[in-house]
Amino acid sequence: MDRKQKTGAHGKARKQDDPAWKRESGWLKLPAAERPRVDAYGRDYITFLSRAKTEREAHDVALAQAQKHGFVDLDLLPERAGVLKPGMAVYRSWRGKTLMLARLGRRPPEEGLHIVGGHTDSPRLDAKCRPLYEDGGMALLDTHYYGGIKKYQWVAMPLAVHGVVVRQDGSKVDVVLGEKASDPVLTITDLLPHLGAEQAKLTLAEGIKGEGLNVLVGSIPVQDEKTKEPIKRRILDWLRAEYGICEEDLASAELEFVPAGSARECGLDRSMILGYGQDDRICAYAALRAILDLDRTPDRTAVVLLCDKEEIGSVGLSGMDSVFFENSVAAMLRRCRPAAVDADARRRLCLERSRMISADVNALHDPNYPDVSSPNGNMAQLNGGLVVAKYGGSRGKSGSSEATAEFMADIRRIFNGAGVVWQPGELGKVDAGGGGTIALFLARYGMDVVDAGPGLLSMHAPWEVSGKLDAYMAWKAYRAFFADCRVVSPALS
Repeated sequence: MDRKQKTGAHGKARKQDDPAWKRESGWLKLPAAERPRVDAYGRDYITFLSRAKTEREAHDVALAQAQKHGFVDLDLLPERAGVLKPGMAVYRSWRGKTLMLARLGRRPPEEGLHIVGGHTDSPRLDAKCRPLYEDGGMALLDTHYYGGIKKYQWVAMPLAVHGVVVRQDGSKVDVVLGEKASDPVLTITDLLPHLGAEQAKLTLAEGIKGEGLNVLVGSIPVQDEKTKEPIKRRILDWLRAEYGICEEDLASAELEFVPAGSARECGLDRSMILGYGQDDRICAYAALRAILDLDRTPDRTAVVLLCDKEEIGSVGLSGMDSVFFENSVAAMLRRCRPAAVDADARRRLCLERSRMISADVNALHDPNYPDVSSPNGNMAQLNGGLVVAKYGGSRGKSGSSEATAEFMADIRRIFNGAGVVWQPGELGKVDAGGGGTIALFLARYGMDVVDAGPGLLSMHAPWEVSGKLDAYMAWKAYRAFFADCRVVSPALS
């Protein structure tokens, strides 16, 4: 048989010319009419990325946009509103960090949902519960890093602080400092090379210690000889005057240190985006836009999950390992058929019949570090489009949720039919490392799940690089998945 021909399951010969197999820039595959849309989408995404630097901020921005598009709070929907009907849009928020959006489809939810789920937390530095101290004529804040970072990347750069402080009476103070041109910025000092001979002998992992990531916040003492820590006292006085908080209030705070400054276009041709937190807000934004941009009632109920805590294992009350999603599906089903019995069985069947795209980023081939790339065309490339990863994990796919061949085939059908530029890929060379997503927490219900998201350069660094075209294709792919109306059985035989 000719190498360019392959006989399909129904006996039809087809050319092996699927978009993912033709290794060329996605810009060359993009219709000329779509180029302005890519740039427009990139501008909107940069705005979101610059505004939403924490999981709380991403939640709030997403929720505000959803409410503008008519989404209503499922928990506050009065009983007199009646049964949920196709086309209605609802949401459920959890602790100001995790969010579920759903647009009801023509089919009953019990027949399965189409879910796109990403996470909105990113690697960063968190203030400890007793963070403020004075040493060496300086006031500093003690931090604990969150997620997988290279510690040396976080020193000697401008930092901003974002977060909330909750007083004992329950009142909440929002904090954002270091983003405006008129704001001061913070930083973590590094050792000068003249005295760094011993430091230079250490590995990159050892050169900066976790306990050395202390943020410099002040250096002027109060003019009071009786004050034991006069510089710390001045900072506490400033916090009281600026935010109305005392030192003990810092014990009930969530203060996150992130790179200061907005996301920017990158490259002389402006084809890329440089910004903090693109893992995984590039997918979160694409999923949000995809459900908001649906122009008709979908066949199956479309669901977007924007969750917290993925970077530390999806644990805790706002992570995907919690029961938030199960409870949210149960609440939605109850409002669709209030008088139905066997609610638990209905929920389980709904989840089992659902299908999901785990929307998370992947690694790209970096010519500066070719030795870790998966060989033989298995490493995704910049501008190659959305990266579809059949499996993840490490050390023999450990911790992976592997998509079935049947689901992979149907994802190809959806993406190719919608003109999505995509590419298969995996997270580097075998035995070089690995990583996981929220996929396994949804696959445990028995639903089909596949990982699909744009690739990044410098992933988990303070500033990450993405391709505008790849970001746009994520939106296009997720929208096509929501709009798909083909009935697919669990086994395509």
